[in-house]
Amino acid sequence: MRIKDVIQYLEKVCPPAYQESYDNCGLIVGNADAEITGALLCLDSTEDVVKEALKKKCNLIIAHHPILFSSIKKLTGKTYAERVLIDAIKHNVCIYAMHTNLDNIYQGVNNKIAEKLGLEKISILAPKKGLLKKVVTFCPRNDADKVRNAIFTAGAGVIGNYDECSFNSAGIGTFRGNEAANPYVGERGKRHFENEERIESIYPADREKAVIDALIDSHPYEEVAYDVYSLDNIHPRIGSGMIGTLPKPMKEKDFLTLLKKNMKAACVRHSPLLGKKINRVAVCGGSGSFLLPDAVRKGADILVTADFKYHQFFDADNKIVIADIGHYESEQFTPEIIYGLLKQKFNIFALQFSKTNTNPVNYF
Repeated sequence: MRIKDVIQYLEKVCPPAYQESYDNCGLIVGNADAEITGALLCLDSTEDVVKEALKKKCNLIIAHHPILFSSIKKLTGKTYAERVLIDAIKHNVCIYAMHTNLDNIYQGVNNKIAEKLGLEKISILAPKKGLLKKVVTFCPRNDADKVRNAIFTAGAGVIGNYDECSFNSAGIGTFRGNEAANPYVGERGKRHFENEERIESIYPADREKAVIDALIDSHPYEEVAYDVYSLDNIHPRIGSGMIGTLPKPMKEKDFLTLLKKNMKAACVRHSPLLGKKINRVAVCGGSGSFLLPDAVRKGADILVTADFKYHQFFDADNKIVIADIGHYESEQFTPEIIYGLLKQKFNIFALQFSKTNTNPVNYF
């Protein structure tokens, strides 16, 4: 089995198209055609992690954070990132990153935090727009189910907890084939009237090639008529942060104690407590200060995230409690997510969690 087989699966579940514009997800370094010997799962691909991978005979490192966020012009070993790349290349180790694309999927980083905190009735805090498209096609009624099944299998027709979603309406189509045509129904040179079904279904934009290929392959007509529409709808299962409710409301200090324990945080930096119970909880792994307005708008009692600056704590403005648990602490369970995704598909190579603590922040 080759490394590219693992990558193809991960990118089907967690498409790179879902990453933020500043990010650098995907294969950072290495030969994806190499046969896989084992995968080491980690938060950061540091020099010690590369050494650990070699010791454990893993030639694939799957990290949350990319070792490179921008272009590199020299590779001299002067920085830790350059040394990691040199070591990985020297020892034929691939480094693959799943970062904001893993943050933004429903079953990703924020879902894991919600799970650790016992949240219920969870949903995406800030769903993204512009990730959905609609395909419309027309085909003979007797062939409509075949076409529907094909595009559903390719990824169309999923809305929240429902799949195989489409809208269908009956109508009459007309066409006339020229002398070079080979019509499925009708005769060359004569206008033909055919009872057809109009089939409409939405799909994630990153699945467009698969959906259109499936449509054309399953459609009986020699020339397939179809329309593709870009939608401005939000994608209910893709976006930043999550929000949910506790099984029952808790006092603020009791929740902070639970938060510190369950997220294994050395401390919790928080804005002034408001003297009311915590029920609705917003979460975001990593730097989530940009989600504060969304958390307030959706009625969260507390926002659990990291990397709030001093002056940003004032923005709570007695409307919400901000709880900053640290960047590493908020994302430390990410390898568990990757492990779960891979275990659903593969059992023929070793999957190992890195034992290296890559947190650059220390507490005294």
